[in-house]
Amino acid sequence: MYEDKTLVCKDCGAEFVFTAGEQEFYAEKGFENEPSRCKDCRVARKNSIRQNREMHTAICADCGAEAQVPFEPKEDRPVYCSECFAKHKQ
Repeated sequence: MYEDKTLVCKDCGAEFVFTAGEQEFYAEKGFENEPSRCKDCRVARKNSIRQNREMHTAICADCGAEAQVPFEPKEDRPVYCSECFAKHKQ
């Protein structure tokens, strides 16, 4: 049903392939837009966003360890370190 498509990256102008498998994945997830950046530009953009994110210090509600989180902690909600957060997700 799906066929590989060649797209052009809006950042660097390079051509990249939007594979049939990727198209199927996008459809399963309900994504309506095709990717507009090649893999390298997507990774670079993601890293840039992470580096510019303001981090806040908090104390983990479970183990008491100091944790860095990308949001300002509020006293009415628990904050977890990454290990305890992973345990709560399970």
